[in-house]
Amino acid sequence: MRRFALAAAAAVAGCTIVGPGYRQPAVSTPAQYAGSDSPADLTDTGLAGWWNGFGDSQLDELVNRALAQNLDVQSAAARIREARARETVAGAASRPQVDAKSSVTRQRISENAIPAPPGSGAGNGGSGGNFGFPGAEFTTFRVGLDASWEIDLFGRTKRSVEAARARSGEALWNRRDVQVSIAAEVAKDYLALRTLQERIAVAERELARQQRFERLVAAQVRGGLVTGQALEQQKSDRSSAAASLPGLRAQAEAQIHALGVLTGGTPEALIAELSRPAALPPAPPAIPAGLPSDLLRRRPDIRAAERELAASTADIGVAIADLYPRFSLTAAPALVSTALGSLLEWGSRSFTAGAAVDWPLLNGGRARGNIAIANARQEQALVAYRKSVLIALQDVEDALSRTDGDRRQLASLDDALRTAARAEDIARRRYHGGLVTYSDVLLAQARRHNLEDQVTEARGALARDSVALFKALGGGWPELGQSGAQP
Repeated sequence: MRRFALAAAAAVAGCTIVGPGYRQPAVSTPAQYAGSDSPADLTDTGLAGWWNGFGDSQLDELVNRALAQNLDVQSAAARIREARARETVAGAASRPQVDAKSSVTRQRISENAIPAPPGSGAGNGGSGGNFGFPGAEFTTFRVGLDASWEIDLFGRTKRSVEAARARSGEALWNRRDVQVSIAAEVAKDYLALRTLQERIAVAERELARQQRFERLVAAQVRGGLVTGQALEQQKSDRSSAAASLPGLRAQAEAQIHALGVLTGGTPEALIAELSRPAALPPAPPAIPAGLPSDLLRRRPDIRAAERELAASTADIGVAIADLYPRFSLTAAPALVSTALGSLLEWGSRSFTAGAAVDWPLLNGGRARGNIAIANARQEQALVAYRKSVLIALQDVEDALSRTDGDRRQLASLDDALRTAARAEDIARRRYHGGLVTYSDVLLAQARRHNLEDQVTEARGALARDSVALFKALGGGWPELGQSGAQP
């Protein structure tokens, strides 16, 4: 037995690990984004907490609350714990397994049977002896250990541990990806809410203007200056202005409900906190996109896809190892006696030891079929990894295009709004000078209100598209700002 153990140890020292070794595949990325003229970079620290750049303390508080309390984040954290437990289970196969066992058995030998063999410890009436005679009854006490150790000669367990460790990393990056998505979703919903609240204020001012205009037209009808048709038309315009408010208010309430759930509460949890209107925070200045190659490091979804590729590669080794024999050592030392009083005596010792080889020779092609499955899954994981890189590049290019378009549109609308404001001011001065009627002032005011609504929408779109750019760049997971953040 000692010679066999030494031989097994020598075999372990020279064991072969089957299956392909993993190397992260090279992925080509463009030198620069088409939608960015500058390779200037945003620091990892700035990207980790990008929402602070909006300068809105309530937004900061909501995002931090969501990252701590959101149920999707908590679920992702639980999946990390599961993956790490599976890693422990996979590693346990490489270690000796020892079970403590004890038993008490009562046995009666048939009167029509042959005597029990010598050494059974059975005696007539359980009194001891070398034979168990027909009709004898006896009790056997046993206390011992069952030990086994499978020698990982071809690296099956090593590959299993490698795959489990990679999937633990994948689970960690998936949680970070959830954090990125949750932070972006909270910011977008919050900015949409503030946009809607500003639009509600503009719509309320427009309704007040329509009501003033309606009173003016009614006075003109009474004075015979206009017909009743003009008054009915104005009533229709006033009703149309009033009709826009319920929809805007309902949308604002829906955003509050969404934020309540995102922060781990009920839909109505934030109504009191967010119903009071507040200004839409300005979007950060133009965001430097950095280099496309940075996405391979910053985007959690890419990192998760890479870890799945590593795990799938290790799975191939696990499948290939099933083609080779599996070696194991077993031992079962015990104390056995038919009398409890003598159980702990030296003479009650019992011992069995062995070595086994399990080598499936014919299994209908199952082992090679499993290898083919593992290879196909590894190919799928490689394609998924490459696709995740392409999608990340597209996300950044799309966000850059949208933010650039938003800034151009907002600049034009701001110019139009300033012109409309000057036109309204001129109309007011002419009205006070008796050169125009008050209806001319109200019409100029209507054009300004309409442009105010468009400017508010454009500002909200720019803010939300800036959030999308931050998300596309991989910002939003807290550890990003820490040097050397790894699974």
